[in-house]
Amino acid sequence: YMSKIDDRYRHFLWVENRLTENKESLVDFASGHEYFGLHKNKNEWIFREWAPNATAVFLTGDFSNWEKNDKFLLEKITDTGVWEIKLPENLIHHGDLYRLKMCWNGGEEDRIPAYARRVVQDEQTKIFSAQVWHPENPYKWKAPKYKRSDEAPLIYEAHVGMAQEKHGVGSYLEFKENVLPRIVDAGYNTLQLMAIMEHPYYGSFGYHVSNFFAASSRFGTPDELKELVDAAHEAGLAVIMDIVHSHAVKNEIEGLSKFDGTYYQYFHKGQRGLHDAWDSRCFDYGKPEVLHFLLSNCKFWLDEYKLDGFRFDGVTSMLYHHHGLGPAFDSYEKYFDGSVDDDAIAYLSLANKLIHSVKPTAITIAEDVSGMPGLAAPQKEHGIGFDYRLAMGVPDHWFNLMTKLSDEDWNMNTTWHELTNRRADEKVISYVECHDQAIVGGKTVIFQLIDADMYSSMKVDTESLKVDRGIALHKIIRLATLASAGHGYLNFIGNEFGHPEWVDFPREGNNWSHHYARRQWSLRDNEDLKYHFLADFDREIISLVRKEEIIEKQQPRLLRIDNNDKIICFERSGFIFIFNFHPAHSVVDYEIEVFPGKYHLILNSDEKRFGGFERIEVGQQYQTIPVIENKTCRNMLKFYLPCRTAIILS
Repeated sequence: YMSKIDDRYRHFLWVENRLTENKESLVDFASGHEYFGLHKNKNEWIFREWAPNATAVFLTGDFSNWEKNDKFLLEKITDTGVWEIKLPENLIHHGDLYRLKMCWNGGEEDRIPAYARRVVQDEQTKIFSAQVWHPENPYKWKAPKYKRSDEAPLIYEAHVGMAQEKHGVGSYLEFKENVLPRIVDAGYNTLQLMAIMEHPYYGSFGYHVSNFFAASSRFGTPDELKELVDAAHEAGLAVIMDIVHSHAVKNEIEGLSKFDGTYYQYFHKGQRGLHDAWDSRCFDYGKPEVLHFLLSNCKFWLDEYKLDGFRFDGVTSMLYHHHGLGPAFDSYEKYFDGSVDDDAIAYLSLANKLIHSVKPTAITIAEDVSGMPGLAAPQKEHGIGFDYRLAMGVPDHWFNLMTKLSDEDWNMNTTWHELTNRRADEKVISYVECHDQAIVGGKTVIFQLIDADMYSSMKVDTESLKVDRGIALHKIIRLATLASAGHGYLNFIGNEFGHPEWVDFPREGNNWSHHYARRQWSLRDNEDLKYHFLADFDREIISLVRKEEIIEKQQPRLLRIDNNDKIICFERSGFIFIFNFHPAHSVVDYEIEVFPGKYHLILNSDEKRFGGFERIEVGQQYQTIPVIENKTCRNMLKFYLPCRTAIILS
């Protein structure tokens, strides 16, 4: 398929040249946020908007009594549909609410400016408006020179609004005060923030974006988000965010749909502009103006909020005309059969080039379930240029085991294949579960394992075989995934301590309850409950992986695999990881061949401090035994390994 890959790469270069005309850099081109929208320039305000189908555009707001006043009528300054108005500084003030009155042949409606940097909702009327954000004392960065380290990303995925225990929406500052210290203590080095881009419906998890340049006002002000990012940087954490360029909300007043009276200004015409499965609109990545908007959006979040990268959501939907719905990606032909949107690939390539030009230390992560080859390969090798792709087959594998097979039928060869199935030219982020597995209708790993017994048997003095099984498997599944991870690891907020139940945002179907849209940290903190065992184990393994740079140094090397005994043994960066997944069979004098020497037991999942039964003596040592076979000396390590237990040797 080399010729098709080369064609895609040449198309990316052609699109870049089309945008910049070889007169400016891509970084300079992606500055739409500095031109469009509302800006203060010395002693006047300047507002610009792109609306090619509009016949007239008025600025309305507190300053005009929300009336269509000729004093606030914009002037069309280009044939391509750019409108502009300049106003004295005393007419508009910090905190004023405003919208556009967009007029076209046959109609007129209110619109929120496409480049609005702050959008708020009236609590009584529920109407959204843009808000002037120009404080007299803007936020001053405390860690302006923070630079992300070269560590493998150990990502803590979190939703600001549901991060608190209260029945309500959490804020940026509450997250900074109450949750950020927990993430630091847990040992993760990267914070991934969800739902930051403004979205009208809270229950969309932030994936139906309406205002791409506005940080969600549900959680606080732009300055408060900056304070959160700053605090994370001061604590040594990189901060990335979910960026949603795969689709947009269908709302018209709040969003971009029918912005200038047409449905195809930012989106494809007709049916192609609709994403039926997501009930949203699909961007037209072939339009220079759309690319200008989206690329400027990438640069804006890096510049304005000093973010350290992005997880691109819904990449599969972008890549294919069929959005990845329907066909099974069971052969390479599926990636080159004409179903791929080359304009979308060009955009993603441009976005990656731009992001790494603006901030060379930034990271980009692609959420793609299809396995598109080259997605996370370097652009110099004609790849699309993401730093990482999510290893989405790993959680699918774990959940298939838990939901479709009895413990006795788990296949270790299949498990090892899924844990290490990655292309040599692409980096991946491995994980057991993210927010996808926790959304209402699904179950987290711990809830899948323990189910209703979580409500009755999680006290430390309560015996339950189901809870024992769940806690044991939760620990070794997470350790197996982390220790074999290709190049990074991800955890969703609260899953490290086995947060019960699913995530369900307030909606009509649950009587607008916040009960499932929060994190019950008190469960983790209560020493009389078993949750803290899981949190303590997670902190220990994350600490070990970071301290010893286990992921950075080498890829895992299989030592022995035994499907009957349900055992996997592998070596990585000088450490031996041994897992016994068997539900009942503990092995005695089990042998693996290793380098000669003395080995120390540095961690085992069955320790009492991790909710285990301490069937292995803590801190013991093992000496290799030379065995002569066919005149060859093999150095064998013998050990006892209880069922549903993992050990780490050094």
